[in-house]
Amino acid sequence: MSKVAVVMGSISDLPVMQDAVDILKGFDIEVEVDIVSAHRTPEKLFDFSKNAHKNGYSVIIAGAGGAAHLPGMVASMSPLPVIGVPVKSSNSIDGWDSVLSILQMPGGVPVATVALNGAKNAGILAAQIIGSSDKCVLDKIVLYKEGLKQKVIDGAKKVNTKQ
Repeated sequence: MSKVAVVMGSISDLPVMQDAVDILKGFDIEVEVDIVSAHRTPEKLFDFSKNAHKNGYSVIIAGAGGAAHLPGMVASMSPLPVIGVPVKSSNSIDGWDSVLSILQMPGGVPVATVALNGAKNAGILAAQIIGSSDKCVLDKIVLYKEGLKQKVIDGAKKVNTKQ
């Protein structure tokens, strides 16, 4: 069974990052959550990043606000796919500093970046990565996407004024 790590730089990021945890659990994917600060706990960051693949993780979701170095630093040391979630924090420049810090990675150190506070999409993307080699997860994603389609169809029926 695949496992996803959801890490964040601070406990204050948890309300945003909880969306990734919830969607992953909805797909029955094992998820572990931790706080790993790139600036305040660098030793923990190094240990986590270098050993995540040895500890059974398939994908890492890393959320951070402000300078937002966590996703890129994790990606620089881990062979696993890393999905970055820029978090609009109290000390950010309307979230743009976080977005650009995670988005503008140098060649060779990719971080798949989702929207500001887009942890739900990070969780879905992690599930899709896992689903590319796990048919059970893939089937759940297909059902989820069908559910999204049905919501739109149902909404259209409610507002359609053609009689």
